[in-house]
This record gives sequence, structure tokens and C-alpha cells, in this order.
Amino acid sequence: MKKSRGRTGRKRRRKCLQSFMDGVNCSHKLEYIKLKKWLKDRGFECSNLRPTEFWDTGRGLMATKAFQAGDLIISLPEKCLLTTGTVLSSYLGEYIMKWKPPISPLIALCTFLIAEKHAGEKSLWKPYLDVLPKAYTCPVCLEHDVVNLLPQPLRKKAQEQKTTVHELYMSSRAFFSSLQPLFAENTGTIFNYSALEWAWCTINTRTIYMKHSQRKCFSLEPDVYALAPYLDLLNHSPSVQVKAAFNEQTRSYEVWTNSQCKRYEEVFICYGPHDNQRLLLEYGFIAMDNPHSSVYVSSDTLLKYFPPLDKQRNAKLSILKDHDYLENLTFGWDGPSWRLLTALKLLSLAADEFTCWRRALLGDVISARNEQKTLNVTAKICHFLIEETQQVLLQISQLKKKKEDLKKHLALVEALRLEDLKILQKSAAIVCNLNMATT
Repeated sequence: MKKSRGRTGRKRRRKCLQSFMDGVNCSHKLEYIKLKKWLKDRGFECSNLRPTEFWDTGRGLMATKAFQAGDLIISLPEKCLLTTGTVLSSYLGEYIMKWKPPISPLIALCTFLIAEKHAGEKSLWKPYLDVLPKAYTCPVCLEHDVVNLLPQPLRKKAQEQKTTVHELYMSSRAFFSSLQPLFAENTGTIFNYSALEWAWCTINTRTIYMKHSQRKCFSLEPDVYALAPYLDLLNHSPSVQVKAAFNEQTRSYEVWTNSQCKRYEEVFICYGPHDNQRLLLEYGFIAMDNPHSSVYVSSDTLLKYFPPLDKQRNAKLSILKDHDYLENLTFGWDGPSWRLLTALKLLSLAADEFTCWRRALLGDVISARNEQKTLNVTAKICHFLIEETQQVLLQISQLKKKKEDLKKHLALVEALRLEDLKILQKSAAIVCNLNMATT
């Protein structure tokens, strides 16, 4: 009996050791000890989740017990949440209430984060601020050289993000100056652009959705943000399902899982069915083998394969634009999207078929010639995007050797492009099979 028990014990230890090989326990680190004590003082205790550094996802939370579907993962009391209510009840409240025109809820939270970070040891929120990332990998933080390596639709959105944050900074400078009586140093050095960029990224990547009633001291933008210490350590996985909301009865923000999670595994939540371009844009990361991922086809790429000599080309483009078929045209894991094939089908209509454009938009078969041309053009676009992606991957590998300081950002874009390449190669095989089936 003793031998048997010993063997079971060794097995259990081996299994436990194997599980811990997936990540390194961080709960002994001083910043997490301080954070947990700070949260405990606000009514939150959690022994089921442990801060851990995982090899593949970075910092996250490990389960110290098995979770079943329907279990409560975490319940964070209202006192722990950082909202516009927190900001208004602070030293910033009177300055916000008298400022005209009213600032947005977003700027109120950004201002609070910057001010509290500047306060250092004096900040009541220091234990939380100390575990926040020092830097982010959202497109707004990426160098121009790195942004240029992003796929075209994402590159455009990255430029828009940079413009948005810059305009936010410029339009808030007068309000920041009004806070001068609160600081010994010049507000221009405290509330500089890089400080706002950091605060904006903190809110954009980490807030939970929590609707607050409209206040007159804020502009009309929706007040839906709440920063949730500890809870925001949970990483995203597209393959899990959770239910998350503020519970009015318990006055806590609760996350319930609809998936199973074994003991010593990483606990995930799901931010939504986002593709990798959206994840990178909004959160600064990508998910490998993301089932929602797509490669977008720009209208410029689309039109390369349709000669300007086609007299009906402008009319076809006008129809596609009117019916919103020039955006969100994609290749996915299951091949070209229905929207992409429909747009190509309409553009491939021969002169004597043009009157059938309504049927083409509905996905009807117009003719064998039209079907064949549609698939041929689809294959050409797919191969063009494969070549383009391979060229960018080569550029990235060359830049990684030259620019050591950009390695982290380049690795992120490289991972996105490698995922794109896998999708395109799979799509190319699917289109090839479709082509063979129609000939």
C-alpha cells in the first residue's frame, strides 16, 4: 500500500510540476503583495487566482482550483473600481465641474491617471499604478517604420488612432493648464504628450464596460469606462465564453465562466469575437490561431484586376459602394468571404450580363463564364497578397537585425503577418479546389 501511495504522490507532484512549467508564479513579488493588501482593504479577496508570468501570453492569472461552466471567476467590489465617480470625488472634481466647455469622461480618467502617477508615493492608487504596464504596443505607440509594415487597412486605422490621440492632447492642454494650482511643477511637463498617450492606452486596453449616468460636468460622449485592478490581469482567448457585468445587488463587477478551466491552467476571458487586426488596434496584441482572423482586401487591390477599359466599371463601382460592398472584403480560414466573392462576381459581369447585377448581389449564378472569372480573379488576388506578405516578412527580418530597439514591436507585426500568411495559403488551396470543381 505504501508503494502505491508513494507512486500516486510522485505522479501528482509530476503533474503539478508540469503544470507550473507553463508559467512562473509572481504572487511573491512585492508589487502583487502590496496590490492584494490594498484590494483586501477595499473588501476584495481572491485565493482562486494567482498572478503568473506565462510563456506564451505574458502576465496573466492562474487558477488555483478547477473552474466549471457556470462558476464565478472573480467578483470585484465597487470600491476597487476606478471610474469618473472616483475622479469627481478627488481633488480634480472642482476643477472639472467648473471647466467650460465640459471635458469628456475619457479625458477625466486620463487626467486622474497622469496626476496620480506623478504623485508617486502620495497616491492612494499607487499599488494599482505600480502593476500597470510601463509601455504599450497599440499602434499609437509604434514607430513610423513599424506602422508602414502593417496591412493596408490596419495601417490606415493606425494613422487615425495617432491623429485621434494627438488631437485629444491638443484640445486638452488648456484644461491641463487650469490645474496648475494643484502642482508645484509646471503642468506642461506633467501632462505632456507621452503621459497622455500612456493614460489613453491604459484606458483603451484595460477598461471594462460599465455604463454610468450622464453628468452635466462632462461632454456628451458615453461614460462607460471602469478600470478594474486585478481583474484586468485576465488575458483574452477567442475560445472561451464568459458573462461579465456589474451586479447591482452585490455592488460588485462579476465575471462568470461558461467554459471549464483546470487547476494550474491560465484563466481566460473573451473580449469579443475580434480578428487579430482589431485586437492589435484596440489592445496591442494578437491571438495565435484566432478563428475570427481575416485578411482584408482593399478596394485598390480589388480594382487592379479589372481593366479601366470596361465601360461599365464606374457603374459597377457605384453599385458596390451604394450597397456597402467595398469594405470588409476578406479571406478567412474557410477561404474567401461571401462578400468578397459577391463583389468580384459583380465586377466580373460581362457587358451583356450587366442587367443581372441585382441577382449577382444576391449570390445567384449568372453564367459559367462569370463563375470562372470570379474564381480566377479571387485566386490572383490571394496570390498577390501572399507575395506581398512574404515581402513584408523579409523586410521585418532585415529590420530586426538593424534596429534592436524596435525588436518587440517588429515581432508583434511579424506574428500578425505570419498568421495572415497561413490564412492566405489555406484560402489559396480552397480557391484552387473550387476552380477544379467548376472546370
